[in-house]
Amino acid sequence: MNVNLHRFSLIGAALALVASACAPAATPAVIENTVEVPVTQIVEVPVEVTAVPEPTTPPEPVTLTYFTFSAAPDHLEDLDAMIKAFEAGHPGVTIKVETAPFNEYFTKLQTLIAGGTAPDIFELNYENFVSYASKGVLLDLSSQSAGDSSFSADVYYPRAYDAFSLNGMQLGLPATFSTVVLFYNKALFDQAGLDYPTSDWTWADAVAAAEKINDPAAGVYGLYSPTQFWEFYKKAAQNGCEFFNADKTEVTVNSPECVEALQTMVDFVQTDKVMPSDVDMGGVSDGDLFKSGKLGMIVTGIWMFSAFQDSGFEWDIAVEPGLKTQATHFFANGVSVFAASQHPQEAWEWAKFFTSSPEAAKLRVDAGWELPAVSDTAVFDSYLSQTPPANRQAVLDSLKWSIVPPVIERQSEMQDAVNKLLDQVKLGQLTPQEALDQAKVEIEALLK
Repeated sequence: MNVNLHRFSLIGAALALVASACAPAATPAVIENTVEVPVTQIVEVPVEVTAVPEPTTPPEPVTLTYFTFSAAPDHLEDLDAMIKAFEAGHPGVTIKVETAPFNEYFTKLQTLIAGGTAPDIFELNYENFVSYASKGVLLDLSSQSAGDSSFSADVYYPRAYDAFSLNGMQLGLPATFSTVVLFYNKALFDQAGLDYPTSDWTWADAVAAAEKINDPAAGVYGLYSPTQFWEFYKKAAQNGCEFFNADKTEVTVNSPECVEALQTMVDFVQTDKVMPSDVDMGGVSDGDLFKSGKLGMIVTGIWMFSAFQDSGFEWDIAVEPGLKTQATHFFANGVSVFAASQHPQEAWEWAKFFTSSPEAAKLRVDAGWELPAVSDTAVFDSYLSQTPPANRQAVLDSLKWSIVPPVIERQSEMQDAVNKLLDQVKLGQLTPQEALDQAKVEIEALLK
């Protein structure tokens, strides 16, 4: 029997005894049935207690510094539009832009890095990338890319993406690639009764046209192709010359093919007399000279499209002329993250957005701000439809013959050394052979 029922029976019996003692005697009743009164049991029901969440603290706002040379002065508004699109999708992250002219940019960047105040993200061109990568100041983005399910390297033009890797590490993301083409003044060609340049022109063809346009007395010259490192490496390649052998164990910059290419460049001024000397230019830039209608042809980058838009005359472009073969520049600019950045993840997000997002690519193409280094050729449809120039297809055609500059770890020193020697050639202080013999010695010293 249930313990509670047993207690209930005892209490009942005690009460009965008390009643019988006080009441008159009666005939005892026969109890035929005993009814057990059930006692309600108490059932413990488990109660779920919902934990009250701890109050969450929103992430601290992050400000990233982005240092660039290519945005100013013509594309700061385009960069601002990209930043607004990024910040809209990344609340709490602010991009602060700093700029410097190209000729001052890398000196300033080196100073900032040495002082421990480097920007979180900064722009690097291909020529200087190796120097910075070898110093260990660039963040290896491989871990970020591997942990980002939204990222695929296939979004980039392969040649541009590979340009910013070194020793198995991805130390930058390509933002743009561009090339150099031959710009020509259609009005001056028409005035001289000349056919416009075509993609199969040689430099002999260009000089022949330049001679008919040339009018130094009126300050008009047939062509301009600067005598400096970037033009020299390319014309050397057009003539079958390389700066180094295949494994860079030998410097070959003074080979007969290189000397001949440099002589061709010097002859534009000294023998053909179709190109103004530095003295003739009187401090006016080659771009300003073309824009003022004083140059028949100029070899320069496609980043000058916007600068020449309001020139006041019709102009167009063609693939740059060649020597024994064709060769055109392949320039690539990328963005790298400072290895000591306090916000590597946010910096990765900005670098990825800036270099590969459809929003940034469209803004760049619409602005004519070089070419986004993406693999989707449909991106360029609107670019090709823009004018001027009418023959934008020459930009993409140039990529068929594009070559990258020769690079070494001490890149800026090599460029400076070659440029100083080329300046001496321009001044008549050294012959092309003497300059390149000395360049071989100086470059060998930089490789040690």
